[in-house]
Amino acid sequence: MARLFVFAIGGTGSRVLKSLTMLFASGIKPNSEKEFEIVPIIIDPHKSNEDLKRTERLLGNYQTISNEVGLENGFFNTKITTLNNLVASNRLSGSFTFNLQEVGGKKFKEYIDFNQLDDANKALTDILFSGKSINKRHEEVNLLDVEMDIGFVGNPNIGSVVLNQFKDSHEFKEFASNFNDGDRVFIVSSIFGGTGAAGFPTILKNIRDAMNNRNIDGKGFLQDAKIGAVTALPYFNIEKDNDSPIQKSDFIAKSKAALYYYKDNVTGNNSINSLYYIADDYSGKPYKNDPGDNGQKNDAHFVEMASAIAIIDFLETPDRVLETSGGKALSPIYKEFAIRNDSDMIKFSDLEEYTERKLALRLSQFALFRKYMNEHLLSAIEKEAWSTDKPEINKKFTDDTFYRTNVSEFLSSFGEWLKEMSNNRRAFAPFNLESTVDVVIKDRTGTFGKIFKSKFDFSEFDNQLSKKSKGKTYSSAQQKLIKLFFDTTEEILTSKFGLKN
Repeated sequence: MARLFVFAIGGTGSRVLKSLTMLFASGIKPNSEKEFEIVPIIIDPHKSNEDLKRTERLLGNYQTISNEVGLENGFFNTKITTLNNLVASNRLSGSFTFNLQEVGGKKFKEYIDFNQLDDANKALTDILFSGKSINKRHEEVNLLDVEMDIGFVGNPNIGSVVLNQFKDSHEFKEFASNFNDGDRVFIVSSIFGGTGAAGFPTILKNIRDAMNNRNIDGKGFLQDAKIGAVTALPYFNIEKDNDSPIQKSDFIAKSKAALYYYKDNVTGNNSINSLYYIADDYSGKPYKNDPGDNGQKNDAHFVEMASAIAIIDFLETPDRVLETSGGKALSPIYKEFAIRNDSDMIKFSDLEEYTERKLALRLSQFALFRKYMNEHLLSAIEKEAWSTDKPEINKKFTDDTFYRTNVSEFLSSFGEWLKEMSNNRRAFAPFNLESTVDVVIKDRTGTFGKIFKSKFDFSEFDNQLSKKSKGKTYSSAQQKLIKLFFDTTEEILTSKFGLKN
C-alpha cells in the first residue's frame, strides 16, 4: 500500500487534519488508482495548543477503532498510522507529533546561542531580528527575546530558523529512509501567521534537497516525490487586542509578503506538484485573540474541511499528472476551492456537484450513526433482533473500552466539530443535529411505506438494522457495530431520504 505523509503545520494544520480524520471516519475515500495509508506528522512548537491536543486524541481513537475492526467496514476504512509504526526504531515518540528539539522554555536568542556569537555576528543578528513582539505575559519584547513554547506568534523569520532543524531530526531521517516509490507528500499550513508561513517552504526545501543531506540513508525516491500542499490565506476573524502580537490588520500584509517569497522559492522553481489556495471573507464571528498562552482552541471552520478535501483531491490526481524530474514538477497544478451558492449557511445543495456527491451521503451516514448511538442505542440493546443476533451488542459491550472510550469519544468529537462549523461564519450547517431523525438532514425528509407514507423514526431504523443483520456473519461485536451501521445507514439514506450513492 502506498503512503501519504501529511505534514500538518501549526494550528491550522492540526484543524485541517482533524477535518480529514472526520471525512475518513465517515467512509469518504479518494477515487484513486491505488490505496493510500495516511501518515500524519504534526509540526507545532506550541505543545499546549488545544487544537493540537484535540487532533492527537481524535487520531488515537480513529487508529484504535480501525485496528480493532479492520478497513473493510465502510466507516473508518482508510488506514491512519504513526511514523513510528513504519520503522524498526525506538528513537521516535510513537505519537503523531514531530518533536521540536530545544524549544520548550527557551527564548529565541538562547536557541541560536546569541551570547556565543562574536560582535560582528551579533550586530547582523540584531538587524535581521530587529522587530518587536509580545511575550506570553503580554510584555513588549525584542524578537530575540520571544519565548517559543507558544509558537512563533506571527514571526515567520523566527519560525524558518527553528524549523530548519527538521532536516537533522530523527523523524526526518526515518521519513526519508521509509519513503518508497509511489508514496506522496502533502503539506498543510496557513500563510498569515508564523509557524505555517515559515514551515511550508522550509519543509518543502528540505525534502527536495534530501539528496544533498549526507546524514540520511535511503533518500533515493524523495527528491522526485509527488508533493502537494494547501496554503490557507486569511479565513477567520479575531478580536482586537492591542496587547497581543496577533493583529487582524497584519493578515493581508503578511500574506502578500509570504506569497512574494513563494513566487521565487515555491512556485517559481517548480518545486511543488499541486498547490491549493483557499481563503474566505474573514470579517465574520471573531475568535478570541489568543497568541498561545491560553491554549489556543479555535472553532472548526468550513475552510478547514475544504482544505481536507484538497488532500483527497490530491490523492485522486493520477501519478502521470504529477511527474517530477530532478526535483522539479514537470507540469505544476494550481487550484482554488469554490461553492455553487455564495451562502453564509452552507448546506449540501450549496456545494458544487462533485463535492456534494463526495460528502453528502457519507457525512449523513455518520451523522445518523451518531444520532442513533446518542439517543436510542441504550433503549434498543438486548431488545431488538439486530442487537440479540450473534455476536450480541449488549450492555457489556457498551461498557467496554472500545465503545465507551473510543467510539463514544469519536462520535462526541464529530458532533462538536459539526456544531462548531455550524456556529461559525461562514457556517457549514447541513444537519439539524437536535431534530427528530426524519429531518436530520436539511431540505430532506425521511419517509417509509409505499402507499401510506410515515415519517422515518427510530422504530423503523431498528427494523432496517434487523433486516440487514439477519443471516449475516460478523467476526466480532465491534466489527458488527461498524459494518452493520454503515450498511444500514447507506440503505436508509438512499431509499428513504433520496440521497445518491
